[in-house]
Parts: sequence; C-alpha cells; structure tokens
Amino acid sequence: MSTVTSKGSHKRAKREPVDPNSTAVDVSEAMTNAALLKMVSSYIRARRPFREFGFNWPIVSWIGMVHVMAVAALFFFSWPAFITCVVLAFITGSFGVCMGYHRLLTHKSFQTYRPVRWLLAFLGGLSGEGSALTWVANHRKHHAFSDHEGDPHSPTDGAWWSHAFWFMPNFGRKWHAEVLNRYAPDMMKDKVMVALHYLFLPSHLACAIGLYLMGYFGPESWGLGSNWAGWSMVFWGLGMRMVYVLHVTWFVNSATHLWGYRNYETTDNSRNLWWVGILAFGEGWHNNHHAYQRVARQGHRWWEVDVTYWCIWMMEKVGLAWDVVRVRDIPKAPA
Repeated sequence: MSTVTSKGSHKRAKREPVDPNSTAVDVSEAMTNAALLKMVSSYIRARRPFREFGFNWPIVSWIGMVHVMAVAALFFFSWPAFITCVVLAFITGSFGVCMGYHRLLTHKSFQTYRPVRWLLAFLGGLSGEGSALTWVANHRKHHAFSDHEGDPHSPTDGAWWSHAFWFMPNFGRKWHAEVLNRYAPDMMKDKVMVALHYLFLPSHLACAIGLYLMGYFGPESWGLGSNWAGWSMVFWGLGMRMVYVLHVTWFVNSATHLWGYRNYETTDNSRNLWWVGILAFGEGWHNNHHAYQRVARQGHRWWEVDVTYWCIWMMEKVGLAWDVVRVRDIPKAPA
C-alpha cells in the first residue's frame, strides 16, 4: 500500500502489526452489511409512495392483464402468430418507442414530416407504455434529475422500482397534469398528440379485433381460419408482444443504471449493457446516450449495435428524416 505526498510522489505506508486479539469487523462482513442496509433503505423508499398515494389500479390492472395474455399465448402457439409477434414487436418497439417516443419526440434527434411524427407516436402507443405525452414528459424529467432526487425511476430507490413499480402509485391527475405542463408543453400544443393520448385504450381494442379477424378469416393453408387461430393471433400479437417490448425498454431504466461499462463520465450511474442494446433495439448503450442526449445514434463504437439508428439512417437517405443530430454536432451534456 502506498500514500501520495504533497508533491505528488508515492511512498510506502508503514504497516501496523496485526493484533490477533483485535475485534475488527471482517471486511467482507462489513460489505455485506452495507449492501443489506442499502437494500432495506431502497425497499423503504420504494414503498413510501404506495403508502402515501395507494395503487393506480387501472394501470396495475392493465399491466396484469397484458401479462396474463402472454401466459395464455404459451397455450395458443402457432407460427403465423409468432411471426406476427416478432414483426409487431419491432414496429412498435423500434419505430414506435425507440425512434418515435425517445429519439424524435423527447430529444428531437432528427426531424420529419408531421404525419410521420403522428404515425410513430401511434405505433409507440401500441407498445402499451402509455401515450406519447406521458412518456415524453417522464423521460425528460428523468434526464433532468437522473439518479438524483426527483428522478421518477432511479434504481437508487430499488431495482424493481426503476423497472416497473415507479408508474404504479396513484399520484393523482393534478400531479400528472403538472408533469405534462412542465416537461412536455410542446407536445401539449399538438392536438393530434392529445387525441392519441385519449385514444390509447381504443387503439389497443381495435388492434385486438384486427388480429382476431386476421386469424379467424386467414387462409387455412397458413394454419389460420379458425376461432383458435384468432385467439392465437391476439395472445401473441398483443399480449406476448407487449410484454416483450415493455420489459426490454424497462431494462433501460433499471439494468442500464446498475450494470455495464461506461464510455463517458456523467453525473449519473448510466451504463452500457450489451444484451439490453441488442434486445431493446439499440437503447442499451445508455451511458453514451446520457453523455450525448440529442445524438440520434446511441451506439458509439463499431460493435455497439443500434438497429433504431440504422432505420433513421435509411429514412434520411429516402428523404423522410433530416437534421439528424450526430456526435460531432453537439457538445457533451453532463447527464
């Protein structure tokens, strides 16, 4: 062991003799106690909003119903339904949430035509993560207080809190209205975005009906054309698909603030986590994103795969996207 002198040089510290009769606490035990204390503290902080405000039962019921549908999908497997699940997961997850909600509407990483904005917002709504209004407002608030007091979903309040529990307390309409007006005033001025906010549940009902009809009236040669096939399409194309998109994007809130590596020094605990980067369509390179929030490409190294950016790049090539923000265009943000 060495110490640093006032002149910056290193000198070896004098080793003190160890008393075999000392009662010093074992280091590993101290670390275990500290970890336990941190876990208990996080548990207490995570429970406080539920004790104070109770549960938002409509949201809890919605999330519960979606997961029940995903379990039911296991008993209604068919290849057409599975393929539909994969395709819709990419459309609603990559185009809807990652490109639309996150990079376009929240951070304005690129520009596009208004009908394209509205289409991406509609697809994001079909992910089951709420309307564009609430998603954008909460995410902008997250960046304003990332991993500090005021962050709506920081793992410092518990891993499960940051993953899913943070949106389940019943904070009330007044609280939600204040968040919207403060963090998404530009979105509130768009009448189409406001309309999509109120059409959140009807759009999912329409999607479920459409999927059922596809299965019921589809060609028998494809394994469709029956009531069973209709429900197979609903359970896979709606339930299983939404559970996948929900959790891989929730991992960005939880896992990428807990594990992984850092390319940049930021004031939060953001990390790059390879498996979230792959599963969440490029959103897992979270430390890169917190260092350069407005940059459209979140994978900054050649092997950091960012599927959503590839889609933005292709849109730019065909004239559907412009003013695409790149690292060279913007200074690094603190968090």
